Amino acid sequence: MSDNNTSTLKSYVDSATGAIQNAVGSVLGSSGDQAEGQAKQKKADAEYDASHATVKLPGATASSSGAITKDDSDRTAGSWNQTVGSAKELAGGLVGSENLKQAGRKQNLEGREQEARGQLNDFASGAADRVTGTVGSAVAGVMGDSAKQAEYQKQHDTGKTQQRGAEHDVQKQAEAGAQK
Repeated sequence: MSDNNTSTLKSYVDSATGAIQNAVGSVLGSSGDQAEGQAKQKKADAEYDASHATVKLPGATASSSGAITKDDSDRTAGSWNQTVGSAKELAGGLVGSENLKQAGRKQNLEGREQEARGQLNDFASGAADRVTGTVGSAVAGVMGDSAKQAEYQKQHDTGKTQQRGAEHDVQKQAEAGAQK
């Protein structure tokens, strides 16, 4: 894999290799091997961070690979329904309308469910694109078709970005829930 195409799996392999080299250097008393092993582990940490580098935009996700994906429409609509539901709930509480308050709670809950469906769709679709892209790229590489290989790599990168965007939102929601 090139330096521009970071991979979580590659970072795990590099980290394990570095740890083994560091341990062997320690046992044998070779400070050179220890230093080289530690350097591999640091590089693996950087690769891991880069493979997870995404920027969450309203309704979309961009990644360090240059891929940009649009969120599933259920994610956006669900978020909107939560906002409107919360506003109704607040307004119902302020004016003393139990019906408006209940309608707001219901819309908020429906919005959460809708957003979760969208996140699941984005995660599953992203994972499928990553697998298809990885396998297709490998086959195209064996066949010597560099154009197809690049096309499959783009599919992989787009899937990874889509998957990371869904993961980002789920993690953000989990952190917000933990703070309550």
